[in-house]
Amino acid sequence: MSNLVTTHEVKDKVGGNFAAGAKNPYLEYSEWGWAADPTGLQYYLELMYDRYELPIMVVENGLGAVDKLEDGKVHDSYRIDYLRQHIQAMAKAVENGVDLRGYTTWGCIDCISAGTGQMSKRYGFIYVDRDDKGNGSLERLKKDSFYWYKKVIESNGTDLD
Repeated sequence: MSNLVTTHEVKDKVGGNFAAGAKNPYLEYSEWGWAADPTGLQYYLELMYDRYELPIMVVENGLGAVDKLEDGKVHDSYRIDYLRQHIQAMAKAVENGVDLRGYTTWGCIDCISAGTGQMSKRYGFIYVDRDDKGNGSLERLKKDSFYWYKKVIESNGTDLD
């Protein structure tokens, strides 16, 4: 994610886990105020690689969202879109010479958010039946993003549909 800082008076501000400053009108934000900025990721990868000329790994990239269970399934196209855009940005950075060695998401299974203490802030490809108060069966269900990401891994990032 990126943050926007200005000396000008602004009405539209963001605040949340590690997010602060003015809201960038060109970016989309999560329910928790985190900016989705795949172009910023590409820029930063290229900047860091140009500066240090060392291999890079992107770790813990993901989108916290409120996932809804519908008919025993979670249709999280918003997570797929987020990850697709970031993977495409990393591919552009590689095309521009960045030695990107690895990529991991955050996380593979829903867990309690370390930043907010919420279970409703979900990151995983696998839904866990648990609410913010600790109620639920703990049953695990594969989300749409699970099957999509499986295909991405099998294709080494070339099949993003």
